[in-house]
Amino acid sequence: MGQNKILVVDDEEAITTLLKQAFSRAGYDVSTAGSGKEALKVLEKDKIQVMFFDLNMPGMNGVELCKAVRKNMPMAMIFAVTGYASLFELADCREAGFDDYFKKPVNIKSLVETAQNAFEKITRWKKN
Repeated sequence: MGQNKILVVDDEEAITTLLKQAFSRAGYDVSTAGSGKEALKVLEKDKIQVMFFDLNMPGMNGVELCKAVRKNMPMAMIFAVTGYASLFELADCREAGFDDYFKKPVNIKSLVETAQNAFEKITRWKKN
């Protein structure tokens, strides 16, 4: 599973560390970023297909980041992970192109299963 790369973007270092550990234990190659700008730099250097973005970050928020990534990577699987949930945000997330939405505190097992399902879907798409 070494080629299956995940990007975790959150301005809270404790969250990125926790998710990196969980995804790494599941066998994924994990990159992290503390901001939207930093995430875009990571994506310039590395082709990553599965991503988890916090929505509430200083500077470029998760919705803006998702829109920016979608322009160049329409087939990527991008998931929102946030502690600030509202119906308005849900609509924004769908419009921006997020594939799903998770509210903090999030069940780590659910995120790992989501990543696995995302990679399976990407593999199916590539075969067709």
